[in-house]
Amino acid sequence: MNILTFETNEELNQVGANIIASLVQTNPYSVLGLATGSTPIGIYQELIRQYQNGLVSFKHVTSFNLDEYVGLPEGHQESYRTFMNNQLFNHIDIPMEQTHVPNGNAEDLHAECLSYDEMMSTSKQVDMQLLGLGHNGHIGFNEPDDTLNGGTHLVELKEQTREANARFFNSIDEVPTQAITMGVGTILKAKMIILVVRGKDKASIVKRALQGPITTDCPASLLQTHSNVVVLLDKEAAGELQ
Repeated sequence: MNILTFETNEELNQVGANIIASLVQTNPYSVLGLATGSTPIGIYQELIRQYQNGLVSFKHVTSFNLDEYVGLPEGHQESYRTFMNNQLFNHIDIPMEQTHVPNGNAEDLHAECLSYDEMMSTSKQVDMQLLGLGHNGHIGFNEPDDTLNGGTHLVELKEQTREANARFFNSIDEVPTQAITMGVGTILKAKMIILVVRGKDKASIVKRALQGPITTDCPASLLQTHSNVVVLLDKEAAGELQ
């Protein structure tokens, strides 16, 4: 595990984007696992800048997103499909049919989970999986539990997770109670994982995830078992590490 700490968000964004851009430059047919939320926005903005400057092209890239809320109307501003379109896909040359986000409005949600896994299994191995970190240690929407699902599955969101995401909605009552998420097993199949964490409020869970015991009660701690993890932290998020 390679842990890097940055004084500024600009430096963190630059390094994160450079890792992804270098991968795509080396292998134009890369498969990227992507994440949503506020954490990766700066990295996506830097990737857009590099694309606009002719430094990288995404026209042969395939992407799979980690997760999606269940029950938000198509085109809802806080759906993760809308997020990805607005924050990245609409600003680069990746064909939209090569971008994949779980369908949170599928008639049969369990069948959608199986279909998403099947689509990923018929694609090449994910070359890079981008992750954020929840306050309770969740990655994707894999919440702390006695056991964890390996594949894509339907999950009931913990109240802490819904509260953390309520800032994106008018009230917590509008935050969905369910989501579809890749399982930890699927995440760990990626050749490389980039974990990005920002903020003092994440410092304790960063320490627990990276230096604590490996346990399903902190799903991110399972990243310690992966052979190629790069962790990008601002100095506040790194504040409690030994």
